[in-house]
Parts: sequence; C-alpha cells; structure tokens
Amino acid sequence: MTDMSAASMTRAARAVVGHPPNAVRRSLIIGLTAFLTVVDLFATQAILPVLTRHYGVTPAAMGFAVNACTIGMAIASFVVGLFSPWINRRAGILLSLILLAVPTSLLAVAPGLMTFTALRVMQGLCMASAFALTLAHLGEQCSTADAGSAFAAYITGNVASNLVGRLIAAAAVDHLGLAWNFLLFAALNLAGAVLVSATIHGVAPISEAKPGESPWRALAAHWRHPRLRAAFAIGFCILFAFIGTFTFVNFVLVQPPLALGMMTLGVVYFVFAPSVVTTLLAGPVATRLGTRVTLWAALALAASGLPLLLTAHLALVLGGMVLVAAGTFFAQATVTGFVGRAASENRGIASGSYLACYFFGGLAGSALLGQLFDRHGWTACVAGIALALGLAAALVSWLKE
Repeated sequence: MTDMSAASMTRAARAVVGHPPNAVRRSLIIGLTAFLTVVDLFATQAILPVLTRHYGVTPAAMGFAVNACTIGMAIASFVVGLFSPWINRRAGILLSLILLAVPTSLLAVAPGLMTFTALRVMQGLCMASAFALTLAHLGEQCSTADAGSAFAAYITGNVASNLVGRLIAAAAVDHLGLAWNFLLFAALNLAGAVLVSATIHGVAPISEAKPGESPWRALAAHWRHPRLRAAFAIGFCILFAFIGTFTFVNFVLVQPPLALGMMTLGVVYFVFAPSVVTTLLAGPVATRLGTRVTLWAALALAASGLPLLLTAHLALVLGGMVLVAAGTFFAQATVTGFVGRAASENRGIASGSYLACYFFGGLAGSALLGQLFDRHGWTACVAGIALALGLAAALVSWLKE
C-alpha cells in the first residue's frame, strides 16, 4: 500500500476526528461512530423468538418485521446518495442520529406488528442516512491508498455492533423486559450524535457535482459502469446471505435439539468476535492480493460454514456461524472499498447506489428465505443462502482494478 501524502493524511484525520493525524485513534473513532449508527440494525435479531411470542406471529412474519428497517435503509441510501453533493456531511449525520432515537423509543410501546414494522422502516431511514453520508465523507477525505483502511474500520464498527448490540439486547430483555431494551438503544443513538458532534467538525460542504449537472445523469453514469454494476449486485447478494443466516438461525438455536435459553442465545453471538479483528485486514489484504482474489476467498470462507449450520451439534453450528460472519463481513469491507476507488467522481452517489442495493438484498433475503424456512425448513433456507454466495462469486470476475 502506497503512503498517503502528508497533506492528505492531515486533511483526513482532521476531518474525521478534528485532531492531528493518528491512524489508530482515527480508526477507533470511525469504528465507534459506525457502531452507534447501526447498533439497532441487527440487535433485534437476538430477541426474535421473544418478539414472535409477544406478537403471536410466525417466524417469517416477525423476521420480515424486524428486517423491515432494510426498506428504509435502501430508500434512504438511494435518496441521500443521489443528493449527496449538496448535503452537509456533519449536519446530515448529526440530524440522522438524533432523529433515530425517536422511532427507537416508540418501539417500546408498539401495539401491534404493523406499527412495529413501520417504526423499523423509520429506523432504517435514519440509520442509512447517517451511514451513507459517513461513507461519502470518508471517501472524500481519505486518499485512494488510505480509503481501504478507513472503510474497513467503519465496517469493523458495524461488525462490533452485531456482537455487542445482540448481547445488550439479550441481556436487557432478559433482565429488564422488551420496553426498556428499546429505550436503552435510543440512548445509544443519542450517544452517537454526541460523538459525531465532538469529532466531525470544521468540514465544509463538499460538492463533486459540476455546475448544472443533474444527479440523475451522474447516477446513470455509475450504472453504465460494468464494474460498479457488478459491485452493486455483489452487495445485494452479501446481505441476502447474511440476513438469511443470522435471522433464521435464531429459531434453530432455541428449538430442540439445541434448545438454548434467551441469555445463552445472546452469548452465542460472540461468533462475531473474530470478525471484529479480521475485517480490519480487508483493506491491506485487498491491496496486496487484489479485489477479486480477496472476494473469492471471503465468499468461499462464508460458504464453507453453511454445511456446519445443518448439524445437530452446537459447537459445529457455532463454527459455521463464525465462518459465515467472517466471510461476509470481509467481503462487504472489500467491495465497499472497491466502490470508493472505482467511482472516479460523485462518490456519494456511487456509495448511495451500492448501499441501496445492499439493503434491498437484506430485504429480499428476509422475505424469500423466510418463506423457504416456514414452508420447507432450515435446510432449504441454507440452500438459498448458498445460491446467493455462488452468484456473488460469479459476479466477482467483473471487478477488474
């Protein structure tokens, strides 16, 4: 990896943390910002069995409601990305995180599944707005050489939110109940707003748009780019597979022969711990080996865990979850960095398009794999996950640097 110029490094570090350059400090703050931005996204999956009993619905119906936030995230990613050149990064991220606390709090008193689903969509709108603007901000403030590590740090914070968020949700529901669980997460959303207010400052609005240029024209230019189209489709497949695995495996874990309790189910999500470490390596590995080799290896790692998910032994199932998590997160970090490099201009619009496809993949995975799970069982669901990973691997050949 080539060294970033002193001027570029200074600009990136000051823009992200407002202090002199320090790679470790910068990575920690980028990761913590990501953690507090998306901690609501997957934490609720850890309490899916409790929510299913609370609302008296099927696993597929509850799974779709919990993952309905991906609808809002897909919409917000597209809209924010489209108008990204005209949105002040700091103000947009800060406002999104403050507003996120509102639907999160209201989930504590949601009377029925429809209300719950609508509030999850609203959460998704706010989370993705902050997520997309932060990725665009990093793409603008970091050099091409440094962008991979910055994006990997942000995705690592996402990984950490999967682990810690699920642990918090499981513990809170077990000891405090459903309502206090959501109020606790609303407080975390506000903590994210405080962090952004303290660390992202002195950044003037950046517009990559040319005078008189239509955002729709910039969007069309990205979609005509074969490498970017392939990257968008790979993102769709990655979250399709991830959602399918970590939504419906919860029901497998609480049913015989495994029959785990609520608190034990939360502890199970230490399977994400290795991914917190490995995802940080995505940037350097992709630089050394190339995007395609790195992605093929990551997807193969995820696929190797699928047969283990079908066994009746807890240790093997947990091993499979570790492999799927590590592989999909490594792949996500790699392809996210690729999009930032492949888009020569209007990176905010490119990032928004990628995230929209990524989150639509999560929605599709929840809906389609949920039906497979309800009608044909866990084996059919895992087969659908395998098809998604295989399609992603086939698309990787288009990603030439």
